Amino acid sequence: MNLLESINSPDDLRKMDKKQLPQLADEIREFIIDIVSKYGGHLAPSLGAVELAIALHYCYNTPEDKLIWDVGHQAYAHKILTGRRKIFNTLRQYGGVSGFPRTSESEYDAASTGHASTSISVGLGIAKARDILGKNFHVVSIIGDGSISGGLAFEGLNNLGTLSTNMTIILNDNEMSISRNVGALSRYLTRIITDKRYNKLKTDVWELLGHMSNVGIKIRSLVHDIDDAVKHFLTPGKFFEDIGIRYIGPIDGHNISDLIGVLKFAKQTASGPILIHVLTKKGKGYSFAENDATKFHGIGKFSKINGKTSKSKSSSPSYSDIFGKALVEIAKNEKDIVAITAAMPDGTGLQYFRDTFPERFFDVGIAEGHAVTFSAGLALQGLKPVVTIYSTFLQRAFDHVIHDVALDKLNVVFCMDRAGIVGNDGPTHHGTFDLSYLRAIPGATIMAPSNESELRNMLYTALKNIKGPVFIRYPRGSGPGIGINEPMTAIPLHQPNITRSGKRCAIVAIGEYHQSAEKACTILEKDNISPALVDARFVKPLDGEFYSKLFKDYSHIITLESNSLRGGFGSAILELASEQNQKTKILNLGYPDEFITHGSNKKLLKELKLSPEDIAERIKEFLK
Repeated sequence: MNLLESINSPDDLRKMDKKQLPQLADEIREFIIDIVSKYGGHLAPSLGAVELAIALHYCYNTPEDKLIWDVGHQAYAHKILTGRRKIFNTLRQYGGVSGFPRTSESEYDAASTGHASTSISVGLGIAKARDILGKNFHVVSIIGDGSISGGLAFEGLNNLGTLSTNMTIILNDNEMSISRNVGALSRYLTRIITDKRYNKLKTDVWELLGHMSNVGIKIRSLVHDIDDAVKHFLTPGKFFEDIGIRYIGPIDGHNISDLIGVLKFAKQTASGPILIHVLTKKGKGYSFAENDATKFHGIGKFSKINGKTSKSKSSSPSYSDIFGKALVEIAKNEKDIVAITAAMPDGTGLQYFRDTFPERFFDVGIAEGHAVTFSAGLALQGLKPVVTIYSTFLQRAFDHVIHDVALDKLNVVFCMDRAGIVGNDGPTHHGTFDLSYLRAIPGATIMAPSNESELRNMLYTALKNIKGPVFIRYPRGSGPGIGINEPMTAIPLHQPNITRSGKRCAIVAIGEYHQSAEKACTILEKDNISPALVDARFVKPLDGEFYSKLFKDYSHIITLESNSLRGGFGSAILELASEQNQKTKILNLGYPDEFITHGSNKKLLKELKLSPEDIAERIKEFLK
């Protein structure tokens, strides 16, 4: 009998016999593998958290009790158990199930997530609101061993230890190695400290000692000191205990019976914060994902049988690869170049630098703010730091960029991968705001390449010829395949490049949308419209003389960018036209003032009316 088909809500799950749950876990794993193999997604993290999701919903009265999943890419089993099984085949597709928890999608998603290290702070806020409002429900924050290394997680832990409210943290540890004997002892201690009889005896004896005048106080002090010493040597949780959070674990995160026992104990006896340390394996139950969790962390379509991914339609290397290899090429002759990433060496192309110059490579973990300020320290001593972070994650370090780098005009190059829309990961991962928030920074140089050759040349120019902070942003995936192996040369500072002559109107495109503009020009020619085409290259500073001539030569200007229209490149052109008192008519094309949902890039561009056909049509309307 297929158990999963009978689960339409956690209420159905809680009616099951506990002995049936391992079979249910196997069925959920098979279900997840089947769907993700067809549509892509975060496979390895979700496979590792199946038993955990089952145990949590089995023990807690969700949605009244709140579960907050940090990042959320491990929450597929949670989604399947909470009424989304029948539509799970729409995962990460336009109008379908999001790849991350969304409050707008389900009442069981207690918070919308997507970035790391947030769940403890969010959970604590929910717990304190519960206390203030006089409500009575449980709050559980689930966080991974990578995310808990982030600074925000430590801030949340510190505050939780101070406020000491009733809240449970699940530390989902799928990387930490614990030796066999220490692990066995820890599990033994876990069974003892969760035993009701032991805890009652401990409480009774402790209270008795308190009534025994000086003798009892001395014994209490001695027992406390011995307990601390033993915990320091034998358990990995003394840090949490010291800041006021009770530690339980580590326990096997794939043993549902043990998980349920510990969770029920935490639920029934907690009078303050508890952290439960759970050991899991990424990719659990699918050998290919277990053996290569990095590859299967976030993956496109693949074969369930052999684990091989579908080949990309593009034969060109990705922008990430182009950047990574170009940096190595430059650094061979520039010994003062260092590279920094925040836990994303493979995703950003820095694995090439890491393997070639390990002594000059720094992976600081999930700590974008530290990555930026750390790079400031390196720059202060004359090195040339190259900080490579996804556009959406650099948002987290905005103050560090302003205060620690830009204020002193330090020479730090920021390479921002995944700029613009990134498809199925949705609003928490689209890089649609970087031009807007970076334009406000005094002294910043902001560039965006239209092809691979320009990316290489911009990186070369930034490291050779530009003083102060430099930002180079480029999209996910591959480009048109232009100049991949050409020698790098410096580009003229701040100068756009006219790539096509025309009459009456000019399209000024920044970054990868230059390719869309070229296609739109071809379409417009069928209607006898011949726009000039400008590859802007620079967002800041703008070449006032160049644009002054452009405004005079063309009655209609169209800007095109892969950024929010609010405060983006188009806004910069409008501001410049106003400063110069130009009368040119200007149309800004880009992203609307809203959070863009998930879906394929092709579908999203069509919905946003930014496909080449839509761009051409909007230009025709503008010219009328």
